[in-house]
Amino acid sequence: MDKTQLALKIQSLDGLTLEEKDALLKLLRETPKYGLVWEDKPEAVEERLRDELPVLIEDESKRICPPHLSADNQEVNNPNHIIIEGDNLEALTALSYTHAGKIDVIYIDPPYNTGNKDRDGGFFYNDSFVSEDDDYKHSKWLSFMSKRLKIARKLLSKKGLIFLSIGDNEMSQLVNLCKDIFLEQNYIETYIWVSTNRPDNSSPILRRNAEFVLCVAKNAKSIQEFRGVVSATSGMPSLTKAKEKIKTITFPANSVHTSLPDGTYLAGIKENGKNLKWELKNDVTVKDGIFTTPVRVKGHSYWSTDKKIREELAAGTEIWIKSESFVPYYLKAKESVNRPTKILPGEIVKDGLYANTELNAGIFDHKVFNNPKPSTLVQFLINFIPSKYILDFFAGSGTTMHAVMQLNAEDGGKRTCILCTNNENGICENVTYERNKRVIEGYTKPNGEHVEGLHHNNLRYYRTAYVGRSRTMRNMRRLMDLSTDMLCIKEDLYAEKREFAGLPTHKGVFRFFDDSNRQMLVIYREEAVAVLVSRIAETHYPAPIKVYVFSPSEDPWEGDFEDVAQKVKLCALPQAIYNTYKRILPKPNDRADVPDDNSENQENLGGIFDTTQKGGEA
Repeated sequence: MDKTQLALKIQSLDGLTLEEKDALLKLLRETPKYGLVWEDKPEAVEERLRDELPVLIEDESKRICPPHLSADNQEVNNPNHIIIEGDNLEALTALSYTHAGKIDVIYIDPPYNTGNKDRDGGFFYNDSFVSEDDDYKHSKWLSFMSKRLKIARKLLSKKGLIFLSIGDNEMSQLVNLCKDIFLEQNYIETYIWVSTNRPDNSSPILRRNAEFVLCVAKNAKSIQEFRGVVSATSGMPSLTKAKEKIKTITFPANSVHTSLPDGTYLAGIKENGKNLKWELKNDVTVKDGIFTTPVRVKGHSYWSTDKKIREELAAGTEIWIKSESFVPYYLKAKESVNRPTKILPGEIVKDGLYANTELNAGIFDHKVFNNPKPSTLVQFLINFIPSKYILDFFAGSGTTMHAVMQLNAEDGGKRTCILCTNNENGICENVTYERNKRVIEGYTKPNGEHVEGLHHNNLRYYRTAYVGRSRTMRNMRRLMDLSTDMLCIKEDLYAEKREFAGLPTHKGVFRFFDDSNRQMLVIYREEAVAVLVSRIAETHYPAPIKVYVFSPSEDPWEGDFEDVAQKVKLCALPQAIYNTYKRILPKPNDRADVPDDNSENQENLGGIFDTTQKGGEA
């Protein structure tokens, strides 16, 4: 029987709902393909997202913003690192609004699904531990991972990379899952990390000493090169090569270094001992270790053109003539880069013992986390490409943020890190947050050694909160009210002011943020638009003000802002959030929207702008 006949029989069956018939027809029409097949296992958090929308709310008591001033007493613009406490599926959903297409590097260390009931190897699904003999352990794990990796792909920038640490149990499945989601041509490599130099010898067959790091690109064609092990070029080779033809080359005045005493040296063929002879074509003068005249020499050289010499000198290459043999040598100033090898360099990335000592016997004085990754490993991976935003949504002990801050300290970068983790057993507050708090502020090791803090970093702590998904006026107002912290994250703009153009702010009406470079106005009550437009007309900022304004539709009151259109960049909320979440969230439950009870507070705004209640900080 062909598919057409089967489809007709399905449509004529009694006892099936329309949804059930549609599901059967969809399965019938699907084209078989090579790849992973697993049974989707809905999660409790996924079911929650059918009824509620996630938002991010800051716990200001955990904010760390060290006040550091530069030489001219201006506040240093520190990176604003973020920790999000909550289920990572909810956190990723919120980040899909704030950071879609912005993340340059993702590093994750997901559950290895080993069946061992510990914090790293164990795997909990719908709050139930997945044991080693669970018949659906791989299916549950793939269902869990696929939902998160699909959102992660949307977060990556065009040149972004994702690194995934994994063990033997799920390595092959994860490779195929990545190829399915990111496409096979974007799968770059399966790196090998030597996790221990003292492998267990209890097995009569194998001593396991390695784990894997999968590397996948958003678009592999956009990756030009990886930065690997960098070292300075050593030695000073000569330009002599016997198989090359004899050439005359000219170095400009004041471009050649020398160890010869000051004086004048005459043209002629020079004695080079066992080496091939070079001829000096003109008289030259040395003063203070530099040939102050042009130097023309003739010999077997593999540099042949004036253009080549200009390029080398422009790149910082030093030319030397060490002795009266007048053989030219060169010393390259640029570094040499050895691209990453499949087996990651153990002397640089370190192993699990190093990681345990770093965390459990260094930053802390007792064991707080099983099997952490070394910050050196994550630092090495992050440095493969230039990056601005780094994300880890299986944050664990917070290694990735530590690595980012250390890398910034070493090369002067301004990378920003975002971590996501739940707070099971207090891990987010007591380990993830506490670790990075100590890294910023400084700490003392158990042996009494003080470690200076990486002070030029800010840290903000958020928790996921929820708003009803049905589009009642109350829910829309509430989503608008609770979205402000997400807007600050999205714009990377946190400097709130108490007034705008002489008008005091009010948290229930409007708030204003200004860091001197950018400005953001959040308008919660549409009744305030007219007054604010008149004040916007009086402002003279170099760039348009980003204005987020409440609107029950797609229209951000564009007509009302017509007179100041050149001074603003408008966005209607909460519609922009709804539009983003619609592409991420599971379908809502089939039920009618809750009727609007119209019980929102319709306060009289007539005197609200004269209030002394402030919305921001001085």
